[in-house]
Amino acid sequence: MIFVIVRTVIWSTLFIGVVLWVFPALILARAGIRGPASFGVWQVVGLLVGLGGLGLALTCVTAFAFLGRGTPAPFDPPRRLVVRGPYRVVRNPMYLGAWLFLVGFALFYRSAGSALYAIAFLAAMHAFVVLYEEPTLRRAFGHDYDEYRRRVSRWWPTSGR
Repeated sequence: MIFVIVRTVIWSTLFIGVVLWVFPALILARAGIRGPASFGVWQVVGLLVGLGGLGLALTCVTAFAFLGRGTPAPFDPPRRLVVRGPYRVVRNPMYLGAWLFLVGFALFYRSAGSALYAIAFLAAMHAFVVLYEEPTLRRAFGHDYDEYRRRVSRWWPTSGR
């Protein structure tokens, strides 16, 4: 279990560090944005959305490690199908959490470039899910995954019955 946790921390840190921090920071730097001009409603909303998204993503990473015995990395996936926690109500909460973080980042800095990056991120994750992840999960978990897909929406939270 310790090895799973170490792997999860490494891959999650790389993903969060590069995709959710380095790329958005580069976008701000190219636009000449060093910080918000003032601290107001946009920053409060951005913080709430962003921190909520980050919390959701980290909850999912923890679920992958402890429930699935794997990591978020496609080359080191969970060994068990994770259908509890946030996965009980939406099939891709980790991507949604990361996207919410990016939306919060864009709102906080009022950055159109960051907003476009958030849209591109969601489009890329949708393509990845449809073209790679869902077929891979179907092969790995068969009927259990098909049943899960029937009960739980890909992107929009449901009751998960």
